[in-house]
Amino acid sequence: MSDFLFKRMTLIGIGLLGSSIALAARQKGLVEHIAIHTRSQATLARAEELSLGDSYHKDVADSVKDADLVIVCTPVGACEAVAKAIAPYLAEGAIVTDVGSVKASIIRQMQPYLPKTVHFIPGHPIAGTEQSGPDSGFAELFINRWCILTPPEGTDAAAVDKLAQFWTVLGSNVETMDANHHDHVLAITSHLPHLIAYNIVGTASDLEMVTNSEVIKYSAGGFRDSTRLAASDPTMWRDVFLHNKEATLEMLGRFTEDLTALQRAIRWGDGDTLYELFSRTRSIRRSIIDAGQEVDASDFGRHIVEGGETRAEQLKSDDHKDTGS
Repeated sequence: MSDFLFKRMTLIGIGLLGSSIALAARQKGLVEHIAIHTRSQATLARAEELSLGDSYHKDVADSVKDADLVIVCTPVGACEAVAKAIAPYLAEGAIVTDVGSVKASIIRQMQPYLPKTVHFIPGHPIAGTEQSGPDSGFAELFINRWCILTPPEGTDAAAVDKLAQFWTVLGSNVETMDANHHDHVLAITSHLPHLIAYNIVGTASDLEMVTNSEVIKYSAGGFRDSTRLAASDPTMWRDVFLHNKEATLEMLGRFTEDLTALQRAIRWGDGDTLYELFSRTRSIRRSIIDAGQEVDASDFGRHIVEGGETRAEQLKSDDHKDTGS
């Protein structure tokens, strides 16, 4: 009897998350066959050069044939088209999931087109880096990170448990959540920070009294680390904001109100207000470290060590990682 959790896993899209899933699933012996599809012939060829799968398909219908696990790893905005393309070819009983950081939109885009004979379980592994493409993946990406599943009402419990087992073996802590609640949580913990980072870097590049060369030359830690977020895949993040519009605007409105209060405190020299806020927010950083979601280092573990590696890269080789989300 086979010890594989899934006989054939199809990855639609092979960027950072897709390639990391392929590497981790292979390392853990979770799947017998890995099928890879992407629209780009060059990317597909690179995935084959890296030996990320067992078969490589330009035709998405061919890639999902006989698959019992299909993971959509495309930008959020492409998911409806993917659902339409694969629906007629999905095997009965297959689990169809995704890795997008928006969930209510994924359900609206995909569920109407998928056959009732498959188990549709949207998912979001909260792990990533600012890198993209098949070369960026590594098997340890999901270790000690959360993966949130948002199964629609009535989803088969055994299928949810099986997908949860998959992510658990990859190293993730798994939790189920309502899709709309997920979108509000991620709007403040992930989406808004990325939006702010994009805006900070954009503002710096537009300043007339400070040259771009000065911005680069004299970058302090806060700006430098903002550029790390702002270097994230533009297509992916464009789709995130367009498909989580309501929650993002709600959180952005609250942030704007709080920013106005800070502006007022600075204008009127209200040091007590500033000190109270900074003291309260400092404790959040400590809580994140204590929860194992970051390293306890002033430079976030990214300084250069012997051999030209960053500390994060060194940790990655020791089954750890340094990621953004």
